[in-house]
Amino acid sequence: MRSFIIGFLVTLVWTATPTQGRTMDRCSLARELASQGVPYEQLAIWTCIAEHESSYRTGVVGPPNSDGSNDYGIFQINDRYWCQPPNNKQSANGCGVSCTALLSDDITLSVECAKKVLQQQGWPAWSTWKFCNGNLPSIDPCFK
Repeated sequence: MRSFIIGFLVTLVWTATPTQGRTMDRCSLARELASQGVPYEQLAIWTCIAEHESSYRTGVVGPPNSDGSNDYGIFQINDRYWCQPPNNKQSANGCGVSCTALLSDDITLSVECAKKVLQQQGWPAWSTWKFCNGNLPSIDPCFK
C-alpha cells in the first residue's frame, strides 16, 4: 500500500509539472506575426494553422508521424525536412535550425522557418490546411 501511495504521489507531481513554452491566443499571435513582417492577408491563415496544429502552444512536440519524424513548435514544423532533431537523426534541416529552438517562447525562428516551408511547399505542407482553406473569421478585431 505504501509503494502505491508513493507511486501515486510521484505520478501526481510529474503530471502537475508545467510544460515548457507559452500558450498564445489568436490575436496575440496575429499581432506578433504582423510585427515580424507576415503579410496582413495571411494572418488569419497562420492563426488557423497554429490553432489546429498546436492549440497556439509554443512548446509542443507532436507524436511520431508514420515515417518516424516529429513536428515541433507552434506551427508543428517537421524534423525530417526542416529542423535538426535533438537525437541527431538524419534531417534535411532546410531551415538550418535545431528543432528545440522551435519550442521557444520567442517564436521568431518558428515564424522564419514556417515562411520558408510556405515558400517551398505552399499551405498544403500543413495537414491542417484543410481547416484553414476557406472562409475564416476576420483578423481585424485583433488590431482595433
